[in-house]
Amino acid sequence: MSHRDAIARHLRASARLTFGNTASRIYLGLVVAVAVFVAVDTLFVSHDDASFAGVWLFFLAAPTVFAFLLGSSMAGADAGGPAWFVHLALVVSVLVQACALGWFSRLVRGPHRGRSAHPQGV
Repeated sequence: MSHRDAIARHLRASARLTFGNTASRIYLGLVVAVAVFVAVDTLFVSHDDASFAGVWLFFLAAPTVFAFLLGSSMAGADAGGPAWFVHLALVVSVLVQACALGWFSRLVRGPHRGRSAHPQGV
C-alpha cells in the first residue's frame, strides 16, 4: 500500500466520522439552521439595538471555537482576530466537533454493530 492510499483511506475514515452518522448529521443540520437564521436576521431584519443572533453559532461551536479565539489573542490579534479568522474558526470548530460526535457514537455503539450474532446463519 502506498503512502497516497493510506492518506486517502484516512481521509475517507475521517469524513465518515464527520458526516456519516446520525449524531453528526443532526448536529451539522442544527448548525446550518442556526447559520441560516443568523444570516436572515443580519441581512433582512432591522433592529433598534444590537442583535445577539450570532451568539447562538458560538454556543453551538463551543468549546473548540473559544480555544481558537484564545490562541489568536495569545498570538497578538485584537478581539479574536480578523473576520476571516473568526469565520474559519467557527467552521473548523464545527467540523472538529462533528467528527468527535461521530467518534463518540461509534465508541458507544461498539465495534460489532451491524454484524450478525451468527455469521454462518446458525
